[in-house]
Amino acid sequence: MEKKQENNWGMFCHLAALAGFVVPFGNIIGPLIIWLIKKDESEFIDDQGKESLNFQISITIYAVIAALLMLVVIGIFLLIGIGILSIVFIILAAVKANTGEKYRYPLTIRFIS
Repeated sequence: MEKKQENNWGMFCHLAALAGFVVPFGNIIGPLIIWLIKKDESEFIDDQGKESLNFQISITIYAVIAALLMLVVIGIFLLIGIGILSIVFIILAAVKANTGEKYRYPLTIRFIS
């Protein structure tokens, strides 16, 4: 696969997570579909797909915990913070992947290795 295509698919692995703002669990389903289709074609796509999935699974867990904490009001602020950080990190990851750099999200639990 050509390097530019590889970088584009790596970027799409990250940007597909934005579907979560439109479709429930789209933040996991989008990157999962791209990763499953393209992981065998490139080591870079495989790596970035796993990274995106791990981050999105972690963010979903953090959001569920924050939703539970809404009973004591702090959860509202946590959900807002999680949403903002998620968007910022997704954009950073997409830009890095498009330049060919392997991006590592902070605060990520490594479920898929």
